[in-house]
Amino acid sequence: MAIDMNKEINIAIRELVEFVLMGGDLDLTFQGPNRGQEGTRGHQKLQKCYLPQDEAEVYIKHSVDYKNIIFNLTGRIDGVLKRDEGLVIDEIKTITIPVEDLHENYNQLHWAQGKCYGYIYALQNNLIEMNIQLTYYHIKTEEIKRYKRLYTLIELETFFFSLLEEYFYWADTIKQWETVRDESILNLEFPFESYRKGQRKMAVAVYKTIKEKKRVFIQAPTGIGKTISSIFPTVKAMAEGRVTKIFYLTAKTITRQVAEEAIYKMVKKGLRLKFVTLTAKDKICFEKESNCNPQDCSFAKGYYNRLKDALKEIFQRESYDRGTIEEYARKHSICPFEFSLELTLWSDCIICDYNYVFDPRVYLKRFFEDPIGNKYTLLVDEAHNLVDRARMMYSAEIYKGKILEGNRYIKTKNKEIAKSLNKLNSLMLDKKKSMATIEVAEKEEPVAFYPLMKKFITECDTWFGELKDIEVEEDFLQLYFDILAFLRIAEFYHEGYVTYYSTEDKDMKLKLFAMDPSKLLASVLKRVSSGVFFSATLTPMAYFKYILGGREEDNILMLESPFKEENLCLLVAKDISTRYYHRHESYEGIAEYIHHMVKERMGNYLVFFPSYKYMHSVMEVFVNKYPNYKIIKQETEMKEEEREAFLEVFKPRNHEVLIGFSVLGGIFSEGIDLVGDRLIGAMVVGVGLPQLSFETNLIKKYFDDTRGCGFDYAYKFPGMNKVLQAAGRVIRTEEDRGMVLLIDDRYISPGYYNLFPKAWRRRKEVNISNVNKDVMEFWKV
Repeated sequence: MAIDMNKEINIAIRELVEFVLMGGDLDLTFQGPNRGQEGTRGHQKLQKCYLPQDEAEVYIKHSVDYKNIIFNLTGRIDGVLKRDEGLVIDEIKTITIPVEDLHENYNQLHWAQGKCYGYIYALQNNLIEMNIQLTYYHIKTEEIKRYKRLYTLIELETFFFSLLEEYFYWADTIKQWETVRDESILNLEFPFESYRKGQRKMAVAVYKTIKEKKRVFIQAPTGIGKTISSIFPTVKAMAEGRVTKIFYLTAKTITRQVAEEAIYKMVKKGLRLKFVTLTAKDKICFEKESNCNPQDCSFAKGYYNRLKDALKEIFQRESYDRGTIEEYARKHSICPFEFSLELTLWSDCIICDYNYVFDPRVYLKRFFEDPIGNKYTLLVDEAHNLVDRARMMYSAEIYKGKILEGNRYIKTKNKEIAKSLNKLNSLMLDKKKSMATIEVAEKEEPVAFYPLMKKFITECDTWFGELKDIEVEEDFLQLYFDILAFLRIAEFYHEGYVTYYSTEDKDMKLKLFAMDPSKLLASVLKRVSSGVFFSATLTPMAYFKYILGGREEDNILMLESPFKEENLCLLVAKDISTRYYHRHESYEGIAEYIHHMVKERMGNYLVFFPSYKYMHSVMEVFVNKYPNYKIIKQETEMKEEEREAFLEVFKPRNHEVLIGFSVLGGIFSEGIDLVGDRLIGAMVVGVGLPQLSFETNLIKKYFDDTRGCGFDYAYKFPGMNKVLQAAGRVIRTEEDRGMVLLIDDRYISPGYYNLFPKAWRRRKEVNISNVNKDVMEFWKV
């Protein structure tokens, strides 16, 4: 649903029907992407059997002025059949339940959708009556069952307007809300007394991008105020009718909180804006196990019977953060996660993870499945993180061991499913035997696997539909969803993909690996009106603009740091190599550099290493040589409370030396805010290159072949991004002063120092014999 400045409501007929007639339980147990795939296949098979005079996939659009609100309704009729008894609207539905369990009133929403299509088609074609037919097609057995009813135009019209009448309350509520919202925006001023350096420039660039329906890539260093500089102009454009919905996308929970705080600042200045923050299902679920079915969850039982009352009540609020959603979900005994998704339809701004827009398996289809004519704006925070996340979202893998385990579980329960898994396992085994090495990459798709996987999914869908009180083992369900995801990702396979097989211990993995996500991200961006990508580190800009799906005509903006350059002392240690084959020779030297960096000033420091092994080796040498310093270290897979405890040690006005040993690219190298003197120095060991791996080398080879810059795209640019992020932890405000030491002789070569930001122009090259002099001089000021 979308509403523009003229108070016109654009809504799909299916959406109207489902909202007005919603009722019953929430049951998501076995719903997945395959429903759509198999449904499309079933539709196409039946439509091929239409007579020559029949029409398939008939798009309809109808506008009606109802009580001073213009409803623009759209839909697609499966079939318009021309028969002797008259025209027939054919509504096709695919099913997995046994055909004998069907009856004429199996689902009233199906009839309602067909009747709406029938009314609009009859009205537009001057017909006085219309046949509505429901055609049910069983995915596995291919059995067909049809029900047909004849309605007069008057009957169809009465039913249609009864839906509009019930929906009118919600439409009118939104209409009144938008008037209030837009008036508040028109009177809204920037929520600070003045703009920081570069802040107005960024805000203007964002507004211009929205106005021109383009994309912009912005490098905005820490301190500019990126969040408010992106949200404020977008909100302003909303009151002008240029934006109907804002999607603020982040990679981390903490940046979602920053977005909320930015909106609250504007609210204090008079803004009225409804926004919802989406929380991952496993975090917000009220039950210990997320079994979304009415048998196991009281919040799913009768969910749709209570949803409208919950929506009416919560609509009196304007911020739908996690706490608010949980409060109203408990009060009305409904699923908090599904409730939060429902609230996206009634919100002006959605704050969420990247995957709700970009991940083909979980994106918000209600907005992006039919995006024509929308005015959505994406604000993509910390956009550098989207590169690796996109590769993950558009890749998929299957393990032979999981197939074997699934077969052991199912063989006594369903012979057909077991048979399909047997064949899949045999195909994997044949491939394993043919491999000359433990890892093999191929440009060709693994098409031989697809029919067997589809067969497995179809058999499972049928079995699941027949189950009554039998619980399905969690590991088997996971296999089902993994294969489902594999098939979904296979639809995107193109020249930027590679298929690879690898043997791990006794197991074997088959993976569809998205080496170049640029085209995939570009296709998503076509679904929105405008996109704003921003980060403190988008260097080099040409690389990020390409890899994030940018076009040649898209805008770029490189902003300088608002902080005084003299507040940062940047030193480059040119006498140590941290290359893998030199590392064992570097431990003593790095330990000495750490000592020289910390001995002149009491306070908190972080040292970032390329790996845990390297970190532990240097730490052992350092502690043996300098045992009096207080040391803490990052552990692998730290829980949230352990991370918080680690950061809590970095207290202001520390009168001793604290050194935190951590890993580059890890949880403490970006996204943390140790302001003031909570952090006065950082040391980065190495140039941040990703560890050598089969996948990274595949990326390198691909970009060598396609763009002639494989090492840069696979290793150097991602590595320098980690370095810039880690170094950026030191100076967070105008008052901060601190030091950064880069330890690696490669930093003095043009290939690396050309990637330094302008704020690093005052760098000094040092060696172990003179570094102490520069440290002392900086802290004397």
